[in-house]
Formats: sequence, structure tokens, C-alpha cells
Amino acid sequence: MHKIVKCNTEDYMTLQRIWERSVRATHVFLDDTAIGEIKTALIPDYFPNVELYAVSDNNHLVGFIGLNGNMIEMLFIDSDSRGCGYGSSLIEFAKSRGATKVDVNEQNPSALLFYLSKGFRIIGRDNTDGAGRPYPILHLSL
Repeated sequence: MHKIVKCNTEDYMTLQRIWERSVRATHVFLDDTAIGEIKTALIPDYFPNVELYAVSDNNHLVGFIGLNGNMIEMLFIDSDSRGCGYGSSLIEFAKSRGATKVDVNEQNPSALLFYLSKGFRIIGRDNTDGAGRPYPILHLSL
């Protein structure tokens, strides 16, 4: 049985490890340099600016979501825990807290299909990510 728990700074290192395993499994378009740059920014820049919640299964964190207002800023499931329903649980949790928007890398088709299956639809596109890197971003909304 899994549950969703609020994260705090003591969870950041665990979340960073989940993030990296998830990204290496799903973001094949990112090279090691890009992964390293983003990973370095997670704890000082990204995590403190969102409300973080994790899925805990038998007291083991297996995925997390970052929320900011009505925006899902991040959602990552540990690479060996994908397909177990944890992402769906986090999406339902986010919706219950008022989340209606999410951005997804265009080059991550499995994530796009996941969000489309949850009722999101594409409402816009940018040629670069938020840091100006050449990774197109799709804007989705319920």
C-alpha cells in the first residue's frame, strides 16, 4: 500500500537520486552534461520553489511531484517503479489540490502520452526549455 507524503529538505537527496534514475530512463535526448547541469540545480534552485510530495511505498520513496499553484512543475517516478500506478496517484493528488497545467518535453513521448491519458491537452509549444536549452516544451492543460 502506498501513500502520498509531504517532503522536506531532509528528502532532497533521495528525490535527487529518484530524479536522476527517472531522467536517465525516460529523457534519452539529454546528454550527460545537460543531466549534470539540471541535477546540480535541483536542490538549490528547483526543489525549494515548489511544494514537493512523494509516493511512499512501505516507507520507501518511489516517486515525487512538485506543485506551484495550479501548475505541476515536475513529476518523476524511480526507474524501477514505473508502471505501478504511482504517477497516476500523484496526478490525482495534484488535481485534488487544483493542478490544471503541466509542461512536458516534446522529446519525451511516454510522458506526453501519460498526461494525455489523464485528460490533459496540448495548448501551446516553446522551441526551448525554461533555461533556453534546445528541448521543445509542450504546454498542457485540463
